Order: sequence, then C-alpha cells, then structure tokens
Amino acid sequence: MENNNKLKHHYFYSVGLSYKKADAEIRGKFSLDATAKNRLLEQAKTEGIESLIVTSTCNRTEIYGFAEHPFQLIKLICENSQGSVEEFQKVGFVYKNQEAISHMFRVGTGLDSQILGDFEIIAQIRNSFSQSKSSGLANAFMERLVNAVIQASKKIKTDTEISSGATSVSFAAVRYIINNVQDIRNKNILLFGTGKIGRNTCENLVKHTKNEHITLINRTKEKAEKLAGKLNLIVKDYSELHLELQKADVVVVATGAQNPTIDKAILNLKKPLLILDLSIPKNVNEDVEEIKGVTLIHMDYLSQLTDETLENRKKHIPAAEAIIEEIKEEFIMWTKGRKFAPTINALKAKLNAIKTSELDFQSRKISNFNEEQAEIISNRIIQKITTHFANHLKDDDTMVDESIEWIEKVFKIGTTAR
Repeated sequence: MENNNKLKHHYFYSVGLSYKKADAEIRGKFSLDATAKNRLLEQAKTEGIESLIVTSTCNRTEIYGFAEHPFQLIKLICENSQGSVEEFQKVGFVYKNQEAISHMFRVGTGLDSQILGDFEIIAQIRNSFSQSKSSGLANAFMERLVNAVIQASKKIKTDTEISSGATSVSFAAVRYIINNVQDIRNKNILLFGTGKIGRNTCENLVKHTKNEHITLINRTKEKAEKLAGKLNLIVKDYSELHLELQKADVVVVATGAQNPTIDKAILNLKKPLLILDLSIPKNVNEDVEEIKGVTLIHMDYLSQLTDETLENRKKHIPAAEAIIEEIKEEFIMWTKGRKFAPTINALKAKLNAIKTSELDFQSRKISNFNEEQAEIISNRIIQKITTHFANHLKDDDTMVDESIEWIEKVFKIGTTAR
C-alpha cells in the first residue's frame, strides 16, 4: 500500500476537452499521437506526477491523474500538443475526486460518447493504463478504478441494449453517401486510410452499396492489401493518390496524419466530388470547397445524424446508469476502506496489547483463572469494537479524515500510511 503522506495534498483529477465544447479543428490541435503520449508520460515523471493515464481519440483528449493542482495536468496536454492554455480555458473541463471518477465511468461505458453506446473508448482507456503502468505511472487506485470501469462497460454491453443496432461514424458516413449520391453502385469510391474507422467504413460500403469500384490507398500499402484481400477490392500506391482523386466520385479520408493530406492544389477535377473527412485532426483542407462541384463533409456533421437506432438506445440509459452506480459504489467503498484500514489495524493492535496486559495481570491475581476462555471473550469484544469503528468510517455521512484523526488521538495510535 502506498504511503499516502505523498498524496496528502494531491487530488484525483480528470482534465481535457471533448466534442461537447471543442469542434474538430480545436480537437485536432490538442490531439496526441503515440510519440506525444510517450513524451507526455516522461515529462510527468520528471515533474513529480505519481500516477496518470492519457487518452486521445477523434472525440476527446483527456488526462486522469493525481496532482496538487489541475494546471499541472493541463500544462502536460498543452506542452505536448499544438493547443494553447488560452484555448484550453475556453473549451476544456476539470473534474475533481468524485466527479472525476464519475466522468471516467461515463466515458468508459459509452454514455459520454458522441454516438451513444460507442464502446471503442474502453479499449483506449485499457491501452492507456497499460502504457502508464509500463512507465511506472499507475498506482493501486488507478488500477482498481480502470478495472472497475472495464467491469461496468462489459456489464452494460451484456445486460443492456445500449449498443444495439448499427450506428457509428463509419455507418453514418455510408448512410450519408447512399442518401446523397445517385446510382452509388456504379460510382468510383476512393478510401484513403485504412485505420479502424477506415476499415469499418470500407466494410460498410461493401455491405450496403454492393459497389465493385472501391479503391484503397494507404501510406503502408501492405495494410491496404490485407483489407482489400478480405473484401476483393483494388489497391493503389500512395504515389497514385492525385490520379485516383481525379477518377473518384466519392472520397472517404480516414488517415492518422497530423496535417492535411488533401487540399485544393492536389485536385484537378472534371466532375463533382463528395469528400468525407473522418480524420482528427482534419486531413482535408477546407480550401477544397472553393472548387466548384466539391462537397466536403466532416465527421462532426455525421455524428449529429440521429436515427431510430439512437433513439432506441436512449431508453437504456437508466439501466446503464444503475450498473455504473452499483460498481462505482463498490469502488468508493474500497477507497474508503483503503484509507482507514491502517487506523483500524492500529486500533486492533492497541486493543490486543491492552488485552494481553490485562489477561496477564488477572492470571496472576485470580486463582484458577481461565485464560483460554478470557482470550476468546476478549477477542470477540475487540472484533465488535473495531467493526463498530469500521462501520462508522464507511458511512457516507462520516468525515473520514476527521474521524481517523480523532480515533488516533483518543487511543494514542499513529499510522504510517496516512
């Protein structure tokens, strides 16, 4: 168990920004790729941060961690991204202690997702924790919390229908294409980028459009070939991107590049073109809209498309929230127990010392003293006394720190774990 003297004035925070207040452009500035995450973790260690995890997805960039002040964590995000403190102050959030714990539960279970019931974020949280643990930045509190959130996520997915029905950014993109492009089955579709969103979009395109003119391009050609082999599609070299853009009727961009890869200069069009940018940061420069016939749709717009599926999912929110409350309560009880356990153990040791002294005294004073029976009775009394104190400390209305201080003062006991 950690020495909590170290954490005496440290609080658990969640700081970050999400789609709720930050548009795609701002989220792009604060996005953290793998290199930036590693750099952030190394900086955290040099600045005395004991435990934290960092997540960065299309919809959010967040840090969960212990600090004296939330600005320590905000600074880590800003110094390892393209975002500024001033921009963060406009769109960012800070949650502390119980609110921070609740926020992680809602994020990890898909209740805070841009598309309700999207469970992809839980894998990000799990991977982020593993990375922090490997870097020596994950204490017992964080490990227990992440495991509790994973448990809640699994239970909600299993016991409710909040993730039922087909709805995601990739599905919304395909639905938009079908609704807005005539004769889609015979149009040329170019998919640029074969990461998770790209793969999902591609599979949905094949499934719902029956189109046999889909071309894949990826910086790493092998990844595109692997996906194309499953779906019987065409693969082109990255060097042929500008040629394929001229042939395409629809372009879906889902790359992980930090800067735009498609702009006005690269397009030499002779026909209308629909471009869907599913990337964060944006990978299509907005200057493409200056070209006549070009329509640019970003993932934020697609995420706003609600349908019957999402409306049905909302009905399951109360059941999901009940599961969260149950598992969160177990976690809170664990944190309380962890906090006062050293005091209860010290109290038990003090009472046992009194018992031993008193039994020794009585055995010398009283003839035929039944020490064995007295031992049994004394142990039961000690157990009942310590249980009463433990129940008091577990009570929601108890001011735990003050009660611990009072118990230690009355019984003249000290603990090293506070």
